[in-house]
Amino acid sequence: MKPANSVLSGYGTTIFEVMSRLAVDCGAINLGQGFPDEDGPEDLRRIAADALMDGPNQYPSMMGLPTLRQAVAEHNKRFYGLDVDWQTEVMVTSGATEALSNAIFGLVEPGDEVVLVEPLYDCYLPMVERAGGVAVRVRVTPPEWALDKAALEAAFSDKTKLVILNSPMNPAAKVFSRDELSVIAELVERFDCYALCDEVYEHLVFEGATHIPLMTLPGMRQRCIRIGSAGKSFSLTGWKVGYITAAPNLLGAIAKAHQFTTFTTPPNLQIAVAAGLRLGDDYFDHLSGDLQEKRDFLADGLAGLGFGVVGCQGTYFLTVDCTAFLRDGEDDVAFCKRITTEIGVAAVPVSAFYGSDAPTHFIRFCFCKKRSVLEAALEKLAVLNS
Repeated sequence: MKPANSVLSGYGTTIFEVMSRLAVDCGAINLGQGFPDEDGPEDLRRIAADALMDGPNQYPSMMGLPTLRQAVAEHNKRFYGLDVDWQTEVMVTSGATEALSNAIFGLVEPGDEVVLVEPLYDCYLPMVERAGGVAVRVRVTPPEWALDKAALEAAFSDKTKLVILNSPMNPAAKVFSRDELSVIAELVERFDCYALCDEVYEHLVFEGATHIPLMTLPGMRQRCIRIGSAGKSFSLTGWKVGYITAAPNLLGAIAKAHQFTTFTTPPNLQIAVAAGLRLGDDYFDHLSGDLQEKRDFLADGLAGLGFGVVGCQGTYFLTVDCTAFLRDGEDDVAFCKRITTEIGVAAVPVSAFYGSDAPTHFIRFCFCKKRSVLEAALEKLAVLNS
């Protein structure tokens, strides 16, 4: 039998799926995979349901419904002061992952170098490699998650086509500062490349941190591809609605990849997401405030049990040092499997987000769950001290 694609077949099942399956098999509380356990705003769900029944339910425009593309443009202006032409600079995709795929396949040629900051969200590397790109990695490590500016500069070359920036960052929960973004912007200009900005957690930022799109920095307006996610902003991850903002020449190339991937996105969901983006500031303030309370509750509880809690500026992920509970020869992967099967709480090993030589004593918990679920998880984990 002839082999399957050598790049994609070389990857195993994503760690999120592995731990989620194990959690189901063991009846464990799943604090591993990043999805809320409560659906988003009821009024948005009703808008989607009514639009489904009222129709039409045929192919919408490949670029997305005008109402959603206009709402994305309004959102860029309202929160970040960006003036965006919705007709030439906005496209709707079936999820942010598809948006990432479109951008990578639309821009990267075989042999192009792509700078990646690890720990990596799991889809970046296989997409880059399948496009024929050469991944050049720079890392940040817990507990500081500090960006080594010299190492970052060394990663760029005349072959660099793209840098992928995830801020707020999964799994690090790091929000890149203006100073760090300025360094990235200078390198992007100097090496005449582009920045793919995965900003799906843009509204999940906590006190002391501010989300600044790289696109707002001098010289970056024509070089950035900005990606947003309705799933993250409205706790509706199953809807898979994403959106891209980019200059016309970039969006044109990306749209070519989109037309051969999903082509379009369910119209009723687009209508509801447009309404969501136009919600008042109180919605977005409550979203981050509610998650911050859950973050603090889980962080305090884990610290009380003896975990070393790492700072969390955004997203809904909390990294902790589990050294105090590791058995002889046990690493973060083995520890996550042990607490899932023996204690009944699933987490994700942070080493899974690195390529090699990863730290092996940090794990990630997801806190976008009901308070009662977080309480139950802490009660179960308390047996580690017995």
